[in-house]
Amino acid sequence: MMTKKVLLVAILGTLPVFAQTPRPKPYITAEQLDVKVLLPDPAPNDSPAWKAEIDEVHRLQDTRTAAQIAAAKADDAEEDIFVFKTVLGSGFAAAKLPLTAALSARVHANEGEIVNPAKQYFHRRRPFNVDKTVHPICKTKPDPDDFGYPSGHSTSGWLEALVLIQIVPEKRNEILDRAADYAHNRVVCGVHYPVDTQVSRLVAYSMLGLMMQNAEFQADLAAAKTETRRALGL
Repeated sequence: MMTKKVLLVAILGTLPVFAQTPRPKPYITAEQLDVKVLLPDPAPNDSPAWKAEIDEVHRLQDTRTAAQIAAAKADDAEEDIFVFKTVLGSGFAAAKLPLTAALSARVHANEGEIVNPAKQYFHRRRPFNVDKTVHPICKTKPDPDDFGYPSGHSTSGWLEALVLIQIVPEKRNEILDRAADYAHNRVVCGVHYPVDTQVSRLVAYSMLGLMMQNAEFQADLAAAKTETRRALGL
């Protein structure tokens, strides 16, 4: 007769095993780039500068169209280099470009590595956690200590843009314009103040400067460049 212990092992042995995908190794570390020494303190709540920012959040909330809402939600859901398919076309897709996708994953991993310590240092609460008349349209966390300065999405968008420019310099202006829209959509979402996204551009440029000195990044970039340019006929 099968014991309960043996029966449990037998049942568990028939269940599928889901391996957790390891987090990509970042190219640079927070020790190499301490963002909090680069950025100014955000405006205190109820200061004139804060009032101007929250007014802009409200203006966008009151005027955002259905198309703008859809675009903001789409950008909220995607944090990789392929948000620039609107610039490079449908051929620029992760399924078709595995080396470029792998590069993008490591670049994105660096956003949290560098930005999260700064968020914890500055402790800037998001607009909807300060002003209850702000109604975000993108995913949020219930934790009021979910801080937003600098913006992680915006940093990732600017950084992926700067990397992509190394691959397709012919599209530099269009890529930068798309990155600006991507960052702006964080304010349209109602989850960031404008300054949160603006300082993220400085963070991204600083990150790229260090990443360009990393041998692994240079090798991955070269492979992605060859793959992408061949796929796009460049």
